[in-house]
Amino acid sequence: MESSRSNFIWDAIEEDLKEGRYSEVHTRFPPEPNGYMHIGHCKALIMDFLTAEKYGGKCNLRFDDTNPAKEDTEYVEAIKRDIRWLGFDWTGGLYYASDYYDKCYEIAEDWIMRGLAYVDELSKDEMREYRGTLTEPGRNSPWRDRPAEESLDLFRRMRAGEFPEGSKTLRAKIDMASPNIVMRDPAIYRILYKEHWRTGSKWCIYPMYDFAHPIGDALEGISHSLCSLEYEIHRPLYDWVVEKAANLLPAHPRQIEFARLNITQTIMSKRYLRQLVEGNYVKGWDDPRMPTLSAMRRRGYTPEAIRSFVDQIGMSKADSTVDFAFLEHCVRDDLGTKAPRVMAVLKPLKVVLTNWPENEKKEILLENHPDHPEMGSRKVTFSRELYIEQDDFMENPPKKYFRLYPGNEVRLKGAYIIRCDDFVKDENGQVTELHCSVDLSSLSGTPGSDRKVKGTLHWVCAEDCIPFEARLYEPLLTDTLPEEEEGEEGNGVDKKDFISRLNPDSLSILHGYAEPCIQESPVGTTYQFLRNGYFCKDPDSTSALPVFNRTVGLKDTWAKMAK
Repeated sequence: MESSRSNFIWDAIEEDLKEGRYSEVHTRFPPEPNGYMHIGHCKALIMDFLTAEKYGGKCNLRFDDTNPAKEDTEYVEAIKRDIRWLGFDWTGGLYYASDYYDKCYEIAEDWIMRGLAYVDELSKDEMREYRGTLTEPGRNSPWRDRPAEESLDLFRRMRAGEFPEGSKTLRAKIDMASPNIVMRDPAIYRILYKEHWRTGSKWCIYPMYDFAHPIGDALEGISHSLCSLEYEIHRPLYDWVVEKAANLLPAHPRQIEFARLNITQTIMSKRYLRQLVEGNYVKGWDDPRMPTLSAMRRRGYTPEAIRSFVDQIGMSKADSTVDFAFLEHCVRDDLGTKAPRVMAVLKPLKVVLTNWPENEKKEILLENHPDHPEMGSRKVTFSRELYIEQDDFMENPPKKYFRLYPGNEVRLKGAYIIRCDDFVKDENGQVTELHCSVDLSSLSGTPGSDRKVKGTLHWVCAEDCIPFEARLYEPLLTDTLPEEEEGEEGNGVDKKDFISRLNPDSLSILHGYAEPCIQESPVGTTYQFLRNGYFCKDPDSTSALPVFNRTVGLKDTWAKMAK
């Protein structure tokens, strides 16, 4: 699927190509392997890969593995799966920031000798104090003007492991009075005694993202570095790094920023998501309540729906928050044309057809999709005892209630018209069984069966239906985290406050009955359970008890909002 929608990024790229600034388009997607990818990453992911496809170029996958304390190969493999699931491939190659550690170190030494970097000994708190504020300039570190030879010696001793963590950093020498606080001598190397999953114990100093990222882009010949809007303030540093290392780099990429994706009642911080997993608030990164792509895949979301969602919200420079209902609308819109229909009862209520012969069964032919005859049909059994939904019967109904109540008639989907004559209650006053009579001349599709009633119910045959578990999901959050709380680092939001916002009703489990055709369907198969929503078969399924996740309900709240 290629978007037909133009956007300011593509306009800029076309201008670059027209003016001859670049001869080809080469992008990259640079995830950090410290968690699973979530829906918030999809805007960048799709834009990076789709831009390369649109212009016949290449897109690299480069893992930003500059923080070994939080990274794992599990996340690397999960990210690869998610990218392929969305329909993309890294045509420009697979890379890691750690591939360039030697080059980063070479550039760092070069900068020290050229007076562009120095070893600083301020603590983290002191560095913050010296940096100044948005309205006040920073102050030079006491070590800013130390001789280059001294900084080089200290930097090499940092690499040799002679100093404790936090005692020294290497900083770029730019401008402590810059109105852009990012340019006030940013740290480019820190000491970290963590073994790296790729380089082992070779390094105990690691480059910072703002230093390593532009170097990686330039070394790979990236033409356009597309990133979210929070990096706009970092663009002058990106350009400064590439410019000052131009003697050791083959290219000068252009950074373009776009607004990131925010969705109501959806967690967009890997820090928070990790808390949910490690605190056992969810059952792993692929718990269907999570906003990760692996969780959405398990829940039954399709890659086409996610790509359509990103395409329709478009690219802009202005931050905004999209209603979660619109994502559901895109999923529903996609599944509506694909998912076969079956009948399943989530909250069973037994129905006995008193005038139907006890041992008689009838096979009824039902279409698998009302708009796609090529999807075929299936046979369902009709007999004396059936199940309908508990919610489809009321003893004392309100006006305009067209389902079953004493004396009322409804049609059973694809079958007969029945009338409720009586019902049975248990000792708690709960209705447990309906006694109904069936109009034997009303079978759908037969001559003389066109008598009209206002209600049509889904049902399953008690004789051959199978038990199943239905898992119903609601958003994990009871509200939306304020915008300033949604960053990757959480911006100091108290963990307990975040946990207190979790929705205690995010998961409901029901045990119902369904047509037998669902039992042998492969994991990942999605159906529309008539009147109940779209459901996807979960890996927890067993031969005795299939488990289905409700992907999305049938009620399209977004369509109503749009009107």
